[in-house]
Formats: sequence, C-alpha cells, structure tokens
Amino acid sequence: MTTRPPAMKSGLSPSVRLRTDRLLLRPTTPADAPRAFEIQSDWDVTRMLRMALFPPDLDDMTGWFGEHPREWLAGTAFRFAIERAGRMIGVVDLDEIDGEEGELGYWLERPSWGKGYAFEAAEAVVDFAFRQVGLLALRSGHAADNPASGKVLLKLGFRPLLSMRKLSRSRGEEILHQSYGLTANAWRNRPDADR
Repeated sequence: MTTRPPAMKSGLSPSVRLRTDRLLLRPTTPADAPRAFEIQSDWDVTRMLRMALFPPDLDDMTGWFGEHPREWLAGTAFRFAIERAGRMIGVVDLDEIDGEEGELGYWLERPSWGKGYAFEAAEAVVDFAFRQVGLLALRSGHAADNPASGKVLLKLGFRPLLSMRKLSRSRGEEILHQSYGLTANAWRNRPDADR
C-alpha cells in the first residue's frame, strides 16, 4: 500500500513555487482575484469552465481566492497562478482531492491560447501531484466543444474515460463533457519521463 509523503499529512505550505521554461507557477492569493475576474469576464474563456459563473462576480471570486490558502494547508486543493513575464495569465489547480485522487483543471486568458502554456503549466502540476502530494490518480475533463483542452490532456498522458452530459454553470445548460484519467504509475513510466 502506498502512503502519501509525510508533508501531505499536515498539509503542504502555500509557498511552493514551480518553474517551467517560460512560466512561474505560484500559489494563488486573494490579491489575484481582480486579475482572475478580468480573465473570466471574457465569455470565450468562461464558457469552457463548467463551474464558473458568467458574468463573474468580483465579491464571489475574492471569497473563493480567500479560501485557497486554507485548502493548501488542509491538502484539499492546490491552486497556482500561472505567470508569464510577471503577469498572471491563468490558473492551474488540483482540487476535489479525496484520498489518493484529485482533479486537474486549468484556464488561461485568451491571448495566451495556442502557445503551449496550458500544457507547460499542467505538466508541472501533474508532476507536483504525483511526486510531492503523493496522489495515485488524477481526473480531468473538458467540454466536448473544447478540443484544444483534450489535446493538452492526451499529450500529458491522460486517457479518455467517458462522455456524459453535465451541467455547465457558465452556460446555464447541460453540455457534453469528456472525462479523462491518469495514474501515477502511467506518469512515471511515460516515454519522456525523467528517470
């Protein structure tokens, strides 16, 4: 039986920073709420987020960001601001952590789409999930009309599980949602894994 690293039992400090070739991923803070509000005020961004409200509400968003440090300490969610050249361009997170599984999510401002940032940020957080948090499996998914997100997940090694109808708060209707899964074992044994 695999157990989580000791740091997970008491919660990881919300001071972890992850660096990629082009990005800095740092724990979100309440000060990020106005920038997140700005990004999610773009319908093309928010319509792809199943649980977000549109139009966004700054007070609600500020309250949500205010919970993030407590989630870190409790080990229930790890949310990172994605920064490029000192500017927040989106969020990548692990949430719905229950036992040894969690869910990967990400969203970026529209000008940052198509540049590989989603993959770069998600790759760093998947590695964090398996190596530092000690999760054994991750779930993720996307709206069927968002194939770019599916390409990111497939490139990360996620495998399609099933398509189902789910309520989209942003759209106010049910959407077709494709779900995916990835195990820590598959991540460690991928062809390009660091050995």
